[in-house]
Amino acid sequence: MPLSTESLMDLYRQMRRIRAFEEKLAELVNAGQLAGFLHLYAGQEAVAVGVCAHLGDRDYVASTHRGHGHAIAKGVDLRAMMAELFGRRTGVCKGKGGSMHIADLDRGMLGANGIVGAGIPLTVGAALTAQVKRTGGVAVAFFGDGATNQGQFHEALNLAAIWKLPAVFVAENNGYGEATPMEFVTPVRDLAVRAGAYAMASAIADGMDFFDVHEKAGAAVARARAGEGPTLLECKTYRYYGHYVGDPLTYRTKEEAEAWRQRDALAHFAERTVREGLVEPGNLHRIDTEVAAEVDDAVRAAQEAPLPTPDDVATDVYVKE
Repeated sequence: MPLSTESLMDLYRQMRRIRAFEEKLAELVNAGQLAGFLHLYAGQEAVAVGVCAHLGDRDYVASTHRGHGHAIAKGVDLRAMMAELFGRRTGVCKGKGGSMHIADLDRGMLGANGIVGAGIPLTVGAALTAQVKRTGGVAVAFFGDGATNQGQFHEALNLAAIWKLPAVFVAENNGYGEATPMEFVTPVRDLAVRAGAYAMASAIADGMDFFDVHEKAGAAVARARAGEGPTLLECKTYRYYGHYVGDPLTYRTKEEAEAWRQRDALAHFAERTVREGLVEPGNLHRIDTEVAAEVDDAVRAAQEAPLPTPDDVATDVYVKE
């Protein structure tokens, strides 16, 4: 079914939110106003939004250390995320999680994860829950190319295939595991071929093209909901920033980065929708302005929010007596 003009503008807004959020974080870190390691998602927006466009409240997502984009695409509140990064009590995890542990179970966001590949088995558990309870829900794991060389990736895919779980495994192949080019450590060019070892459906999408991701993710989610088992979806994409904010990026060339930026997902989305008469360019410019104001407002609110108190250290702690 073709996307309506309203839906297209909402999807563009989500991608613009991710881009603006991440660019603002880079600005804040470089200005010394925000501390800690941040792994930015800018450049990969079409993947998170293209996949999560097919998900609802009954569906779950497990993320990575580069998880801001997934959280925003799944509907986690922007203000609460910014407050979390500033370590404030109003943060989505009350200032206790930080960038790599953003989670919001009410939104089906099982959490960002500082351990490479650790969100993949969590997705299997969520998918099994949906299957047993017959909720009609689907669980999606986002992970990078480096995670496909982890043992839990193979164990999770094997189990999901055996039980025909309603899961979608999304490999965001941005070409690098930290500073290591994928071809140095992975013998296959296309990660999607690994699904064949588990008799699992697979697809490869252009991760810089929202419409390609949206189409192939939609097929994978529909297959999962129909009880036809999991899919491994590889999205070939690129991160605009380094592995972390401050990464000197000595392992890739400016020419390479510029070539990928020429294929920018937001620019491609805007050009196509305007050319096809689906969206007015003025509406996209208005969204850009509104999102910039929204992010600035989130920063102000976070800076004004209270810090946790010493007593807060004893809350949200689970122990066995």
